[in-house]
Amino acid sequence: MTVTNIVQAIWALSAVGLIVLVLLHSPKGDGIGAIGGQAQLFSSTKSAENTLNRVTWALTVVFLGLTVVLSAGWLPK
Repeated sequence: MTVTNIVQAIWALSAVGLIVLVLLHSPKGDGIGAIGGQAQLFSSTKSAENTLNRVTWALTVVFLGLTVVLSAGWLPK
């Protein structure tokens, strides 16, 4: 296995992980209830949601970074 193949595998796993994590997030859209401002009344931030946000952002940085590295051709073939 070459370095490029390993990076491509990590890139693919981060893409799949990102898809899963985005689907795990709770919906933020409040629909028509946001017009009166009542939707924000009972919302609270939980530590699970914060952790999910941090992991999602970390995977986003990994995915985008590897996308740049792979598309620029900076790795030996």
